[in-house]
Amino acid sequence: MGKRITIDPITRIEGHLRIDFEVDGGKVSKAWSSAQMWRGIEKILIGRDPRDAWVFAQRFCGVCTTVHAISSIRSLENAYNVEVPLNAQLVRNIMIAQHSLQDHIVHFYHLSALDWVDIVSALSADPKKTAQIAQSLSNWHGNSVTEFKAVKERLTAFVQTGKLGIFGSGYWGHPAMKLSPEVNLMAAAHYLKALDYQKKAASAVAILGGKDPHIQNLCMGGVATAINMDNEATLNMERVALLRSLMEETRDFVKNVLYPDVLAIGSMYKEWFKYGRGVDNYLAIPEFPLDATMTKFDMSGGIIHDGDLKNFRLLKDHKDEALINGTTESTKHAWYEDGKPKNPFQGETEPKYSEFDPDGKYTWCKAPRLDGRAIQVGPVAQILASYAAGDKHVKTLVDNAVSKIGITVNDLQSTMGRHVTRAIRSVIMADKSIKYLDMLIDNLAKGDNVYTNHVEMPMGEYQGVGFHEAPRGTLSHWMVINNGKLTNYQAVVPSTWNASPRDEENVAGPYEQSILGNPVADIEKPLEVIRTVHSFDPCIACAVHSIDPEGKEVTSVKVR
Repeated sequence: MGKRITIDPITRIEGHLRIDFEVDGGKVSKAWSSAQMWRGIEKILIGRDPRDAWVFAQRFCGVCTTVHAISSIRSLENAYNVEVPLNAQLVRNIMIAQHSLQDHIVHFYHLSALDWVDIVSALSADPKKTAQIAQSLSNWHGNSVTEFKAVKERLTAFVQTGKLGIFGSGYWGHPAMKLSPEVNLMAAAHYLKALDYQKKAASAVAILGGKDPHIQNLCMGGVATAINMDNEATLNMERVALLRSLMEETRDFVKNVLYPDVLAIGSMYKEWFKYGRGVDNYLAIPEFPLDATMTKFDMSGGIIHDGDLKNFRLLKDHKDEALINGTTESTKHAWYEDGKPKNPFQGETEPKYSEFDPDGKYTWCKAPRLDGRAIQVGPVAQILASYAAGDKHVKTLVDNAVSKIGITVNDLQSTMGRHVTRAIRSVIMADKSIKYLDMLIDNLAKGDNVYTNHVEMPMGEYQGVGFHEAPRGTLSHWMVINNGKLTNYQAVVPSTWNASPRDEENVAGPYEQSILGNPVADIEKPLEVIRTVHSFDPCIACAVHSIDPEGKEVTSVKVR
């Protein structure tokens, strides 16, 4: 039996995820993924008016709130077969795309980059050489000697005070870190700039949604975003101009900073395209509806089995019966009441906590399965599904990325591949944001000012499922309604699919399978495992984390 290691929490900001694993011969041989927090929003929603569900459902997460609102309102509209006007779909699409951009920027720079970038090494960098490297990647205006010199001085000041501030926690000097001081300085500078640009994307969401996080503008049958180009109290030309400016600035950053940074770092860590594949069954939902009846989508979805793009089934819309009926959740290894795997419409969320037992129950996360198979969701799934479906925009970006790095499309099924596909998705989200704004303006110019269909809620029994391809992957909310009240509510979220524990057949979930075989150079500093888990962008019931200002230990790695 190898050394057992516990990393708790493994996430930098978003939630309470514990990873246990054993190391034999310098490699991971066993793994357990444990969600350490339960919020119980499903229970809170029982008995409430389903039209209010989307407001409560945003509290499933403290970060990715918009996606739960979208999925929840879609489940209500699916239940009652409600149409959504084109203007409302376009407003929702813009919010979805901009939220994804904000999420992807934060994930790469602020949640994952420090797994690859050695901040301390940047202190010995030559700013002039750093500028030369950065300018060889793009002509972005921030890649100047003056900028990099200023960042180096800021980092040096942190160190001289004895505290690294936001860079205070990291395995600096770890043997798995291999970037040059100059590349480390470039990445550190872009880390700081990314703080400003993720804010711009969030501001764009707030213009349309009323606030961000926790948007306020949804309603059954559309949006409550009043649109009148000549009215100061509505979405008007001044607001549209600001929206476009924010989105264009963010698009410039994504295309000229984030995308080339990810490709450059991927090229320097090319061996990481061979680690972290894990579960290679993929699911992605078609996204960005372009009609009132949700039959036409701007981005493809589908199911891929065994990592083979030829073994691909296209999902045309959100009403695919095989997908809906084939989805189940198991509680065999989760802290809930036992029972056979259930479809979410019949799902139960009855907590039954016990101590962590690697052979029994060890997580608050259920085990979703599609036709009995473990499934990986996320940017790899969506980009590969779109690639297999023949999406020209996706194909161009994928072929360009793999050519520049010197890998194959198949290599994207990996730890580093998750970062590359997320960068590709970021470019797509930036482009689509502008596209949908132009479509909205054109549609309004034609005289179509409708942004909601008012619908009376009928009595009787109904059920609906709302799908959404969120930044972390396929999200679905399932509701059962009886005479205007919720009698059941279940959410199968991306990190539930990916953080899944073992099921009835003892098949491990994506996190658990992905780190098997990963090298571990130093069991006291298991950076390699952190890299792979972080590549999924895990988000476990996101919560506020406290920091001890006295520097007392908050996070620890246990070896036994």
